[in-house]
Amino acid sequence: MLNIKIICVGKVKEKSLKELINEYTKRLSKYAKLDIIELDDERIPQNASFAVETQIKNIESNKIIEKLSKYSNSKIFILDLNGKEYSSEEFANKINETQTYGNSNIIFVIGGSLGMSQELLNISKDKICFSKMTFPHQLIRLFLIEQIYRSFKILNNETYHK
Repeated sequence: MLNIKIICVGKVKEKSLKELINEYTKRLSKYAKLDIIELDDERIPQNASFAVETQIKNIESNKIIEKLSKYSNSKIFILDLNGKEYSSEEFANKINETQTYGNSNIIFVIGGSLGMSQELLNISKDKICFSKMTFPHQLIRLFLIEQIYRSFKILNNETYHK
């Protein structure tokens, strides 16, 4: 069975989002094991300077890098505005390709609200962009889990995605 981890900065606070994330996580359990690893976000002061924002971004990115170092045998995908946009079918094929070529461990990385350091972005050449629009990180987490679930439905020729 495929092992999928989502490493993300911050916690989901809204009850309705938590419920949807839990629902899709439950549905996904038929196809893969999903673990969500939440790292503490840093408080961003009101009217923070560029230097302070950069420092916060680096702190949060370093937390992710430290966590990733424990999973060296995993395929890493970073969610980034400059990444590649995929259709649901293309995303499903990317997951299938990863699994087919011998990697049963996938990690998706969702950075903090200020983005990620260049050091973190350089860890993987596989970057995914859900949209050029900006969304709250908690919502992107839901989008990602739903798309992973949809991918398995597509790969198994099961109705859901049409």
